Amino acid sequence: MKLSHGIIAAVLAVMCGASAIMACTSAIIGAGCSASGRMLLWKHRDTGTEHSFVAKVEPAGGLEYVALFNGGDSLLREAWVGVNEAGFAVMNTASYNLAPDTALVRDREGVVMSRALGICRSVADFDSLLRSLPRPMGVQANFGVADGMGNGAYFETWDTGFRRIDLAGPDTLLVRTNYSHSGEKDGGFGYIRECSAVSLLEPMAVSHRVTPQAIFDSVSCSFYHSLMGYDPVAADTCAVWLVDQDFIPRYSTGASIIVELPAPGDDLCSAVMWTALGYPPCAELMRVSVDSIPRGLSAEGELYRSPVCDRAVEAKHRVFPIERGSGRHYIYLPELRRMLEEKRETKR
Repeated sequence: MKLSHGIIAAVLAVMCGASAIMACTSAIIGAGCSASGRMLLWKHRDTGTEHSFVAKVEPAGGLEYVALFNGGDSLLREAWVGVNEAGFAVMNTASYNLAPDTALVRDREGVVMSRALGICRSVADFDSLLRSLPRPMGVQANFGVADGMGNGAYFETWDTGFRRIDLAGPDTLLVRTNYSHSGEKDGGFGYIRECSAVSLLEPMAVSHRVTPQAIFDSVSCSFYHSLMGYDPVAADTCAVWLVDQDFIPRYSTGASIIVELPAPGDDLCSAVMWTALGYPPCAELMRVSVDSIPRGLSAEGELYRSPVCDRAVEAKHRVFPIERGSGRHYIYLPELRRMLEEKRETKR
């Protein structure tokens, strides 16, 4: 059977587009759900860039902040999640069911977040920032923001506007993946991951025991699959190989970040950005603040990369050892289970 050049081109375009889709999972968790009484903002970042690092930025005349940057971004132009000295935090997930983007102006989410961290003190400030940006904004994203006054919201944002969804109260949580609830019905991606995240977070939230470590261990490192209804990595019956499909941790995961916001009345500088660089099962959660970045998380050398992230990436490649063809879609379970058990042993 012969295929026309048009059909072949269309198929290739779909395949290339699918391979380029990045799949983040995120949540804003009310202060009443956490063990510390502090609001939590979680971004499980998926990206085509394996390497990332943490840096402090001190903009002239602006607010100091710490944020996650792509490896090689020596100019610190694009922040992908961060918190500033005023206790304001911002993150994003890409959204794929909002109005089509403008080809001339696109992929400006990191630039917008860098600007927000340098000038915003509150959720209201971020709202004002979005209203002030020239159109088209060059974004297709769910921006998650929170502040030290107990406010949290998602801004489902496209080139010419946004819809704001506020946290309903301190005992509630919001989860977003790669579609916007205000966007086209059944469009976008991440429905299974969203259900998985809600299933894992809600029991902890109801009993007021959500902590940054619990999010990392029990969500970012969990292979619970909501459609199948179980965790195939934890199951004894699973084979040696597992297809990497619709799990929260995936080959493309580059970091898990949990920002612990100040409680109302606390010093606004007391926010903590708990940071795990690399594939979470191979990574370690480390404490970062505006005034303190642990050694190894900062960028070093000509490639401007984090040594801690480099080690996690090397370990990930042992979990995904097949390099040819579609090999990166297959998890080598003996190595993954060994790493997860090693994590458990260090906590005993």
